[in-house]
Amino acid sequence: MKKGRIEFFTLTSAALQGNRLSDPATREVAVYLPNEYEHQSQKRYGVIYLLASHGRTNYYYTGWNQWEERIQERLDRLISDGVMPPTIVVLPDCWTRLGGSQYLDSPIGAYRTYLIDEIIPAVDAQYRTIAERDGRAVCGHSSGGYGAITLAMTRADIFSAVGARAPDMYWEYSIMPLLAQLPQQLEKWGGFEAFIEAVPTIHPKRADFWAAVHTVMQCMIYGANPDNPLGFDSPIDLETGALLPEVWARWLTFDPVRMIDLPQNQEALRSMKKIFLEVGQFDEYHLQTGARIFHRKLAELNVEHDYEEFPDGHGGTSYRFDVMLPRLANAIAG
Repeated sequence: MKKGRIEFFTLTSAALQGNRLSDPATREVAVYLPNEYEHQSQKRYGVIYLLASHGRTNYYYTGWNQWEERIQERLDRLISDGVMPPTIVVLPDCWTRLGGSQYLDSPIGAYRTYLIDEIIPAVDAQYRTIAERDGRAVCGHSSGGYGAITLAMTRADIFSAVGARAPDMYWEYSIMPLLAQLPQQLEKWGGFEAFIEAVPTIHPKRADFWAAVHTVMQCMIYGANPDNPLGFDSPIDLETGALLPEVWARWLTFDPVRMIDLPQNQEALRSMKKIFLEVGQFDEYHLQTGARIFHRKLAELNVEHDYEEFPDGHGGTSYRFDVMLPRLANAIAG
């Protein structure tokens, strides 16, 4: 098997300077280079931007995981077997104190700007990429899938292919059950500000912590309000636990099953060379419902796409990159 390699380069971001959570502005970007890259002096390659899910970052994919291939091993195998063409794969670090950023600009930090205006130009400057939308794809799982599908709808000038596995969609099912738990969780930890400050030192980090940190992250992103001292509005009354309809309505504008109703987003999806959407039939966060709604809307709009459901749940599904990555790589190959 011909082996490619992973290399890291360091990027100091202007967009992330002074972010509200004091997360580092200097990050490492991981880049997979296929074996033939070293032996071809002129050829340019398509690039897939692989976005990590909440609670993970690029090191998760490049490091050792029990019973799992590292991303470089998976790509080496797929390329050596002729399933996908040699492709550059970029893994950005968009980790935050709250486990992620949803790849949006928000009170957490300007992570979409960081990706689009800083990482992509840096990659194109340092590597022999096809430095145009036709040579770029974006993909991810869960929150990474959310980032990918929303980028496909809003930045079709940058990407021409998208893959999303179990992206955050249809929030009545995927978000609201966790949101209902938030008042009692914040009461335990002393409120929003106290919880955000204490995140690194809370131990043990059990299921209730992960539910809280994910939901607080969403509060900061989807309820952004610069006039609130917190920088965001809560979508629930923390005293009664009741939903606040006006804030919740603002959240729903970020839900992909609503975003697809906007004509400009429909046109962006029509411009994609490849859309691959997949989900586990038994997803624990009920994301199969959102995926099915999105798939139906794509079909009603006559937007060409691949849709697959597989007999599994939400986590531990990295093996499905064997399906997603080749489809995207073939779509953007020069």
